[in-house]
Amino acid sequence: MSGPVTLAGVRGTPNALAPHYSRFRVAERLSLTGHSHQAWPDAARQAMSDAFDDAATELDGKWERAFAKAEEVRDGYRTLLGDPGGELALGANTHELLIRLLSALDLRARPRLVTTDGEFHTVRRQLTRLGEAGLEIVRVPTAPMRTLAERLAAETNTNTAAVLVSRVLFETARIVPGLGELAAACRRSEVELVVDAYHALGVVPTPIHDLGLGDAWILGGGYKYLQLGEGNCVLRLPAHAARLRPAVTGWFAEFGDLDQERATGRVGYASGAERFAGATYDPVSHYRGATVFRFFAEHGLDDALLREISRHQIGLLADRFDRLDLPEDEIAMDRETPLAEIGGFLALRCRDAAGVCRALAERGVRSDSRGEYLRLGPAPYHSDSQLESAMDALGEVIRG
Repeated sequence: MSGPVTLAGVRGTPNALAPHYSRFRVAERLSLTGHSHQAWPDAARQAMSDAFDDAATELDGKWERAFAKAEEVRDGYRTLLGDPGGELALGANTHELLIRLLSALDLRARPRLVTTDGEFHTVRRQLTRLGEAGLEIVRVPTAPMRTLAERLAAETNTNTAAVLVSRVLFETARIVPGLGELAAACRRSEVELVVDAYHALGVVPTPIHDLGLGDAWILGGGYKYLQLGEGNCVLRLPAHAARLRPAVTGWFAEFGDLDQERATGRVGYASGAERFAGATYDPVSHYRGATVFRFFAEHGLDDALLREISRHQIGLLADRFDRLDLPEDEIAMDRETPLAEIGGFLALRCRDAAGVCRALAERGVRSDSRGEYLRLGPAPYHSDSQLESAMDALGEVIRG
């Protein structure tokens, strides 16, 4: 099949998209780790071969083609963020982008960083280490969710350099409400707001201007719901980033300013997002990323359809879980949060989440766990019947 797909086509057996993922054998394997990483479409393989051929043919001239692929990746992210003129820095992972961002802040004058106790390890680990080095790290409990943004804003003061918070929490898939109000509070206090959108891009629409996040820094990547594979992460810069000078800086950030730097002896920066650039990198990821963004466009996999598919699949998993009628002291689902406030996976609180995950794998169902949560993450190439089979296997595990 070619051309746009529909929810009906995704639900059916065979799934309408599955033939385009033959290398990953998505029709044969029950891999519900889509929140961790999704399969790549077959077109990605040709893109990686193209990167080799360009390097072999063009030698150093390959970079002109590689930079064009990088711009395609930026355009894909601009569409997802509803930010057509956005300045976007690319990186191999969100950690390197986060480090460059933090290095641009005056942490000596404002040594306080405010975050939550529900952030992914990239933020959690790095801020913990910075706390050991003398910065003041404030972690606000995520619960109750309805007041999280308000409580984060209340923790900011004249010593606060930044607030760091997720759009969707990585353990529970809860969508964090009120980020626009938090952004306004940060703006009034001249505090930077950093929003980790990794668990939103490709599954929860994140039009930053509609959400009131035009002044925010947005971190994200494509290894999870976007199927871009490794090496395709992004940092969206607010307009005032043009006056910042990251201390952690690679030589790619000198492009356009090399002569001036040598003349003045002062480190110079390229304009726009390139001031947050790194150094020489492997461009294969951008060949793959650009091709997958095109694949999504060709099949009509835009934000609206991806959200529609996700909500249907999460709803199906939740409904099948209810029908299993399993003992709540073994495994339980959040009954208070509407499914509309859930991102791209179903989180189930388990007495032994890791053990359930292993037992599911023995039955051919791949999942994962984070602490007390078993996470089940479907993808657009899964049919309804596959998801039903996975939940049947969960019932067997718990009852067994």
